[in-house]
Amino acid sequence: QISWTPLLLLGYLFYLLLGAMVFQLLEKQAETHFRDQFQLEKLKFLQNYTCLDRQALEQFVQVLMEAWEKGVNPEGNSTNPSNWDFSNSFFFAGTVVTTIGYGNLSPSTVAGQIFCVFYALFGVPLNLAFLNQLGKALNAHLLTLERWVQKPGRAQVPLAIFLTTGTLLFLVFPPLVFSYVEGWSYGEGFYFTFITLSTIGFGDYVVGTNPNKHYIPVYRSLTAIWIVFGLAWLALVFNVGADLMERYLQLKWHKSDLSLAEGATTKLEDEPEQPRIHIPS
Repeated sequence: QISWTPLLLLGYLFYLLLGAMVFQLLEKQAETHFRDQFQLEKLKFLQNYTCLDRQALEQFVQVLMEAWEKGVNPEGNSTNPSNWDFSNSFFFAGTVVTTIGYGNLSPSTVAGQIFCVFYALFGVPLNLAFLNQLGKALNAHLLTLERWVQKPGRAQVPLAIFLTTGTLLFLVFPPLVFSYVEGWSYGEGFYFTFITLSTIGFGDYVVGTNPNKHYIPVYRSLTAIWIVFGLAWLALVFNVGADLMERYLQLKWHKSDLSLAEGATTKLEDEPEQPRIHIPS
């Protein structure tokens, strides 16, 4: 039997190429527009403040970029809350061990960077083990629910309840909270929710970073706890989806092999038997 792995590899590469073309089509023109608009704003700034030259403005922009890379929001003033109080540090530790890594905040000291390496070295396996056990617990509850409602015609009820409940708790309701607290639209909140729970973590949207808003001290800590349970649920959903996709591809490939084999057999059966030449001894 021919392996279906090459087919999966081709499908995977095709999916990446498709994504690259669509993202380029959607984002490249907008990037060009924003770049031109930014250059225009710099020219207007130089025209309004003639005491500055282009070199001084570029140096100031570089200072702003370095401040942002160090986790300091240039907006506002020095009274902005620290990025490294306990609540924010707890949130950062969660993004490290879950491999989300938003990228908007990182250790700036050598000691902090070295500690982060060893912290992740032991924390990531610990997080995977915890999520694995949490996933097993969720799966056990799913099986219990399946036995409880196991009646004719209700085979898909437990899975439907599991998906519906998890979708409401981790994908539908949280964007409402983030929209209210952060001032985002619901679409932006949903985008942040999925990008976070899938551990993609671009860092373009991060909770608790707006200097113009007052957050309760435990806001980011509660968000980190929500992330852990959401990760376990979405990982289980991804595993189910991957298992179904793998079975579907294997089934299709197996049927294709059987069709080829049956076709070859039919062809042999349909061919007329050739006369045999008898050579006397």
